[in-house]
Amino acid sequence: MKLVLTEFVTLDGVSQGPGSPTEDTSGGFNRGGWLVPYIDEAFVRQTVDWLAYADALLLGRRTYDAFARDWPQITDPDDPFTERMNALPKYVVSTTLAEGSWRPTTIIRDLASVGALKEQAGNEMQIHGSARLGNALLRAGLVDVVRLVVAPTVIGSGRRLFEHSGEAAGLRLTAQQATPSGLLVLEYESVGAAAVGEYEGVSQFV
Repeated sequence: MKLVLTEFVTLDGVSQGPGSPTEDTSGGFNRGGWLVPYIDEAFVRQTVDWLAYADALLLGRRTYDAFARDWPQITDPDDPFTERMNALPKYVVSTTLAEGSWRPTTIIRDLASVGALKEQAGNEMQIHGSARLGNALLRAGLVDVVRLVVAPTVIGSGRRLFEHSGEAAGLRLTAQQATPSGLLVLEYESVGAAAVGEYEGVSQFV
């Protein structure tokens, strides 16, 4: 399976609390809900299409706890995500969680186990939220695809998505679109270490 990191971010790189003011207030964050004004039909269609590719979900402990609390309670038969989110196999990376309540759930203890999961047959194992886990997996070279939904807002505080302390990661843009509300939807393929160079002026391009 490919390992796919899917994240919502602001223009200044914040990924914390996109869905509501109370979603994630850790660190005193009080600017949550920044994605909501820009959600439109094109965004919903794209995220539904992405979820259809998933054969499993991979989550960090914090995101898992929030999802396990909320998704089983959604009973709207017209919600385009609920049935799939609840039915997919869930893998949660945690050294402290003893048992998962959101079934089917499997607990794994380290990143090496994620590499083993990728060897299983299937299309995609998707990370939603779980920015800390996503960063760790990107540093470890285990992420194959990065999907970003960029909201046209700068909020100035909050936890950034890419706080990358390891080797620079190279990505290649493979798909892009803008929704009517102004969301930028980007898909990147991981290409290993980032390339660097030195600008020598216009002459090198002509």
